[in-house]
Amino acid sequence: MTASQLKLLFAQWADIMSAQKEKLIEMDSIVGDGDLGLTMSDGFGAAYHAVSRSDETDIGKFFYLAGKTMSSAVPSTMGTLMASGLIEVGKKFKGKTLLKSEDFGRLFQAFYDGVQNRGKAQLGEKTFLDGLFPAISVLNKQDVKAQSWGAIAQFAYEEAKLGVQNTTTLVAKHGRAATHGERSRSLLDPGAYVAQLLVSGYCMFANNFLAQD
Repeated sequence: MTASQLKLLFAQWADIMSAQKEKLIEMDSIVGDGDLGLTMSDGFGAAYHAVSRSDETDIGKFFYLAGKTMSSAVPSTMGTLMASGLIEVGKKFKGKTLLKSEDFGRLFQAFYDGVQNRGKAQLGEKTFLDGLFPAISVLNKQDVKAQSWGAIAQFAYEEAKLGVQNTTTLVAKHGRAATHGERSRSLLDPGAYVAQLLVSGYCMFANNFLAQD
């Protein structure tokens, strides 16, 4: 698929973040400052607006544009982390003009790496990473080429959901949530839920793309 076709992925992300804005606000109000819903809705909305008007054919530059736009639109902690993820994807895919379905494992790994490098969190510290890592594990399996893209995307989404549920066994180590100490253990992590939403949007994109084929 081309950069032009990937605009539909950003449309899905923008739509899902907008639809889930109030839930994210509610979740973040318990452990943070409650601005996560607005940050994700505004940030991914701005990213989609930028790429939807772009004629860029280089997939790396396409994602870099999305990341830089988000960085300017929502310069909060989580906005910066998501922008860093998109920018890292941009760096890893610079020069590519076509993307295959099996490339999405590397794409989400680059997103993960960008977020981790910026935020310095580790897996198991109750963050966005804990929601995304299980999905990446599915997408990077060696036999991914032999399986249906739609089925793999759905499995990745199911694993992301399990990753989010698993955050109720973890103690927060970062941000305002960390101030709750042991009390944070029973709570779902809002950042991990954002990761679930990203994988959900990807799953919808994959199935819609296949339906158009």
